[in-house]
Amino acid sequence: MSIFAYLLLFITVILGGTSLFLFKKVSAVSLKLLLSFSGAYLFAIAVHHLIPEVYKSGDDKIGMFIFLGFFLQIILEFFSEGIEHGHIHVHSKQNAAFPYGVMTGLCLHSFLEGIPLTQNFSEPGVQQSLLAGIVMHHIPVALALMTMLMQSGLKRNTAIFYLILFAVMAPLGAFSGSFLGHSDINTTILFNRIMAVVIGIFLHISTTILFESNEQHRFNMKKLFIIMLGAGIALLT
Repeated sequence: MSIFAYLLLFITVILGGTSLFLFKKVSAVSLKLLLSFSGAYLFAIAVHHLIPEVYKSGDDKIGMFIFLGFFLQIILEFFSEGIEHGHIHVHSKQNAAFPYGVMTGLCLHSFLEGIPLTQNFSEPGVQQSLLAGIVMHHIPVALALMTMLMQSGLKRNTAIFYLILFAVMAPLGAFSGSFLGHSDINTTILFNRIMAVVIGIFLHISTTILFESNEQHRFNMKKLFIIMLGAGIALLT
């Protein structure tokens, strides 16, 4: 993976989170639409690119690892409180457990996503699609994270520190994957199974975003258009 890709993973999170200071306040509707776009993109690349890729290996345990990733994300959300799909829970700064639980779940989630980025995929476009999916997902998550941190009364410098911590996790995961790829062990099966776990995570996050209804339990046309746009772009890549 190129240095540009590592920088892209880092910088987009920083820009996404610090955009809160530029716009002062981001409406819940705008954040949900941004998440809907990223959720549709993640779902489309998982179905169109990633699932066919991991099943080419012939590993009969791939399905089990996809399920593992799906349920692992449920466990991670006990810590992250669902911030991956836009749930913002405001805490008192006197809450000693905050933001350590949120950051633990979010950082583990991001680290796992980064590991398979350095995998040698059989189709050349799969790595770019995975990279784009992670970037598009992390931008609204970074914005939601900063919103939660600032509304919870943390100082700006402290909030930025946690944002940087989140920003380095996907590049760190990719670097760890690169290190494994240059080791003496056969990593093909390992990478495919980690990729399957990431697919399960993507499926959980994307379906949660896409099927969350509004207050009237109906999809509105604007959200439907954004979902179709995100999925359409993913299918064309």
